[in-house]
Amino acid sequence: MTTTFTDATSVNRRLFFRRGAAGIGVAALANLLKENAHAAVDQADSQVESEGLHFAPKAKRIIYLCQSGGPAQHDLFDYKPLLNERNGSELPASIRGQQRLTGMSANQSSLPLAGSQFKFAQHGQSGAWLSELLPYHREIVDDVCFVKSMYTEAINHDPAITFFQTGSQIAGRPSLGAWMSYGLGSENKDLPSFIVLVSSNQGGQPLYGRLWGSGFLDSRHQGIQFRGGADPVLYLSNPKGVSSSRRRAQLDVIGQLNRHQFQRELDPEIESRIAQYEMAYRMQTSVPDAANFADEPESTFKAYGEDARTPGTFAANCLLARRLAQRDVRFIQVYHQGWDQHSNLPKQIAGQAKETDQASAALVKDLKQCGLLKDTLVIWGGEFGRTPYSQGTLKPGNYGRDHHPRCFTTWMAGGGIKPGISYGATDEFGYNITEKGVHVHDFNATILHLMGIDHERLTFKYQGRRFRLTDVHGHVINEIVS
Repeated sequence: MTTTFTDATSVNRRLFFRRGAAGIGVAALANLLKENAHAAVDQADSQVESEGLHFAPKAKRIIYLCQSGGPAQHDLFDYKPLLNERNGSELPASIRGQQRLTGMSANQSSLPLAGSQFKFAQHGQSGAWLSELLPYHREIVDDVCFVKSMYTEAINHDPAITFFQTGSQIAGRPSLGAWMSYGLGSENKDLPSFIVLVSSNQGGQPLYGRLWGSGFLDSRHQGIQFRGGADPVLYLSNPKGVSSSRRRAQLDVIGQLNRHQFQRELDPEIESRIAQYEMAYRMQTSVPDAANFADEPESTFKAYGEDARTPGTFAANCLLARRLAQRDVRFIQVYHQGWDQHSNLPKQIAGQAKETDQASAALVKDLKQCGLLKDTLVIWGGEFGRTPYSQGTLKPGNYGRDHHPRCFTTWMAGGGIKPGISYGATDEFGYNITEKGVHVHDFNATILHLMGIDHERLTFKYQGRRFRLTDVHGHVINEIVS
């Protein structure tokens, strides 16, 4: 992107180094000085639109159902009858090879294979294998592409989920949603382009704001978290005694002060501050409208489940995600914790599946019914998989599974994805990939491709180098693109 200074003498040292390192233009300055704040903040902040990049998208928006903790693929999607046949026997050394284990099972004297306690069957015209834990998924298998050959480099939760969400195991990079906001801008000026929903009162590995942060991108690209309850965004509502007109007048004065400061300092974060004040003002109307389910018919709650009536549940967040998609929010991130089952897995995974199965399937069906699935990409998956052997002692009817980055399953639907297929395969133990491996960078490259973005060309210059979501790796998985 080209940086143009309209008055070189007005550029101070701090701005020179900041703008030069970050690669952010000041083209919006002219508009900011001659128009009011309302017009200034509505200017598209889109690399793709400003540079005429890339190609026609197959998807316009994304709903990412992130299952934090690492769902056990052997008990949900990846049917391995050999594990049941050899239940309790040792994992062959030839299968494990020299691959590392976590500290939680590396010192076990035995690595006994653990067959799933749950029955599997094939469903739909595609014949997809599913566990009995996912009865509602049976209704969407012909709309879904199961990627059974995902793999990652991280073996622990924090770096693994950070890797998926930002393209790096080290915190500080922009998140996927932030890259999408930076690259494509927003289609709804009254709502953020990147919204985050987290299941309430859910145990498991902690989730950090950096997972939806903007990193070195402009702060306006960070995800905005909606919380469960009457007030989805904290401090958005006016205090008692403060009218909308009074708030508007207050923002006008604050805007004048910020513009005055911008003229003096030319700090781009001041532009972002103005934009965020204005967005918050518009959200006072748009957020309550989006989060109010009063206009939903009873059939909606029957489809998503009764939990959808309770704000903050996974079901309610899936329904809210559909409502946000209808309002053209670009990227909707839904996090659900609790899949980290090192022990007592049969009982715990049954509870997790019950909380997520119906609503996940309902979201896909709902989007399809209202004509949005064709240009909405839905993603379901965690940060890694689980081992085919038991962590700890294998007991009759009970076992746990450790972290396993070598292979796991995720699924995608809508938005340019080929429906009704399974891509990739693992060995008969579910330990190694045997064909068509999909790395995290490949996965993210494909997501960007579906949104019309060339992952090699969406870059941002920071501290002397051009960064991208996929670093210097990744290729598009064309076989799953329709």
